[in-house]
Amino acid sequence: MSRIKNLFKNYKSDIPAGIVVYFVALPLCLAIAQVSTGQPELIFSGIIAGIIGGIIVGFLSGSALGVSGPAAGLVVIVFDGINELSVDGDPFSGFRILLLAIVFAGFIQLIAGFLKAGVIGHYFPSSVIKGMLAAIGITIILKELPHALGYDKDFMGDEAFMQLDGQNTFTEIYYAVIYNSPGAILISIVSLILLIVLERPLFKKMTIFKYVPGALFVVIIGVLINLSLGSSWQLSGEHLVQLPVAQNLGDFLSFFRTPDFSAWQNPLVYKVAITIAIIASIETLLCLEAADKLDPQKRISSGNRELKAQGVGNIISGLIGGIPVTQVIVRSSANVNSGAKSNLSTIVHGFVLLLSAIFIPKFINYIPLACLAAILVLVGYKLAKVSLFKSMYQLGWDQFIPFTVTVIAIMATDLLKGIAKEWYSHFITSSAPVTRMPIVL
Repeated sequence: MSRIKNLFKNYKSDIPAGIVVYFVALPLCLAIAQVSTGQPELIFSGIIAGIIGGIIVGFLSGSALGVSGPAAGLVVIVFDGINELSVDGDPFSGFRILLLAIVFAGFIQLIAGFLKAGVIGHYFPSSVIKGMLAAIGITIILKELPHALGYDKDFMGDEAFMQLDGQNTFTEIYYAVIYNSPGAILISIVSLILLIVLERPLFKKMTIFKYVPGALFVVIIGVLINLSLGSSWQLSGEHLVQLPVAQNLGDFLSFFRTPDFSAWQNPLVYKVAITIAIIASIETLLCLEAADKLDPQKRISSGNRELKAQGVGNIISGLIGGIPVTQVIVRSSANVNSGAKSNLSTIVHGFVLLLSAIFIPKFINYIPLACLAAILVLVGYKLAKVSLFKSMYQLGWDQFIPFTVTVIAIMATDLLKGIAKEWYSHFITSSAPVTRMPIVL
């Protein structure tokens, strides 16, 4: 009971923060599931993962501000896993077998947590973690510009420089400029201006904005603007959130799927499970370190406890039809910047995902992606402020060079590849001890 009581200790700041995280997480859950599975019918698997990451992992985790859910870093692994495990080329059979692999991956993470493998996270140099945060911030801005311009061919939340369709980050922006949507540009500009204005002290002191997050207000305004636009400017289809709509309880329950337990003898299941467990655990530990550095209270989270929480989350996600769960820095940083103080905000975002999917999916589908892109652009800016680069430069070249190389490596590849290259380089070329220094934001 004492833990439950402490959980609600900061509800006035945690509940609004959870709502902001919800608006960041919703399009990412849907987009990552769409690309991971390659099947529109399986898109709800991302929402399931987001719900589990919020409610289950959020409650079990020792991370005060970290947020878990489906991650872009696992897209290719999930996609290839479904194809590799499919029976007679049927992707739905492959997905059910993949769910079994996700369950096994969760058990592997759970065992790793008990074996204290979470200590690995402490061996990532501070300058590399800071470089990761800056790179993710810049990447978010560059990746969301096409959505802000109304070019929604690429999925939201993608972190890789090279796209699955052969394009890259900069060519996507080029095409977005050419094939822009005036309605999206208007909505994104108004949304960004409102977000900036609502962060001014004058508005923060207003009673309504102490309880209603600015992001919620901005989303409502974005919906109203779009509905008021003429047919030539009004956004529809792929330019809006596309949450599956169930007509009745039976339809809603059909979104959930169970693993194909009969495939437990298939050696490929264990290969995929080990791959998911390793990649998900590394990404989780990286994001855990980053979230701790963003924490204004400078709390240190247990990597071992986090691995256990992630393990339980993936076991449950796999059992009910969700894709893999990891801790993710975009949602975690949005959580920090929204003023969250405890993991109640993470749990709230999970419950809001669940309730909105059940009761108001039709209304959620009025939200323009351009509006959500504006929210993410501001999140990216806060991760990659000029002051961060200045502070790293002032620490000296031994910190600034690894920081800069990490930024470039991640932006040129993706999160895990960029970190792996710089981590390897650091320990091969340097004998300097790893330090845990506070980040300056």
